Amino acid sequence: MPSERFKVRVTKDHLTFCCGHFISYRGHQCERLHGHNYRTAVEVEGVLQEDYYVFDFIALKKRTKEITDELDHHMLLATRNPVIAVDDTPRCVRVKYEDREWQFPRGDCILLPIENTTAELLARYIAGRLWESLRTNENFTPEVLRVEVEEAPGQSATVEWRA
Repeated sequence: MPSERFKVRVTKDHLTFCCGHFISYRGHQCERLHGHNYRTAVEVEGVLQEDYYVFDFIALKKRTKEITDELDHHMLLATRNPVIAVDDTPRCVRVKYEDREWQFPRGDCILLPIENTTAELLARYIAGRLWESLRTNENFTPEVLRVEVEEAPGQSATVEWRA
């Protein structure tokens, strides 16, 4: 008898987040401020549990939606970028790249502990948050977790974590 592995995947219209961002790229150039309507897809792999699930779809959607809802309708700012300085104050966030500066209301920003707000690193951020949420809230550690972040139709990045 061959071994079996199962995979469950969720991607729904409500697993989306609309955000502003900008990144540094190629020799540390900085792109213009812009936004995306991101869409998230999540997969977990493993063997069937006693209840004949790998993991419950409803719980997976709920935990993913909690994370995407936190990001939705915010300015995403990477705090570990080597060329973009982020100064967080109680009232506002000041951002500087060379001779360019932006100022955003504090409540409109999500400061992410990542190097750049690329689709790849957003996927990794969401995967880390989801991994911890599944372990803490659902007592579940997936054998494999994949998180895909699509920033435009046909343009996405995926990260895979293995236990």
